[in-house]
Amino acid sequence: MIALGTTNPAKVRAVQAVFTTTEIKALSVSSEVSAQPFSDEETVEGAINRARNAKVEANVAIGIGLEGGVVETDRGLLLCNWGALLASDCEPVIAGGLRIPLPEEFVTPLKSGRELGEIIDEYAKKENVRQNEGAIGILTGGYISREQVFTDIVKALVGQYKQLKSCR
Repeated sequence: MIALGTTNPAKVRAVQAVFTTTEIKALSVSSEVSAQPFSDEETVEGAINRARNAKVEANVAIGIGLEGGVVETDRGLLLCNWGALLASDCEPVIAGGLRIPLPEEFVTPLKSGRELGEIIDEYAKKENVRQNEGAIGILTGGYISREQVFTDIVKALVGQYKQLKSCR
């Protein structure tokens, strides 16, 4: 069994797409970071914390954490996504997903403390975008979904973990 530090349906489906024969226990655990992570460092930290907290709560050998955030760059705010896999007696394995710029109109609300999920719902005139196609799905016209981004991240986590000989 693998513990996943979220119950978000898009993230659960991403993990299930990679671990097709393994039971996944999805848990609502704290990321211990801001509700809207605002840097790569904070987003990675949130993913690691979710992996650790899920692993401990479920009392299993492997925990996975997936976290979305934004990062400020010279080119504006970018959407970022990170994942972490934590196995017994190993350092966390991390992997990140693709990035795209967020519309300029998102900057002020994000900097004033609003979460991207709320903003994208208003922008798309939909509800629960974060649990479905995600901001990436809306902003790419459906060409890429949140599930796809996180599936690639989980594949990168598993691939790296399998290469770590010292953690077996």
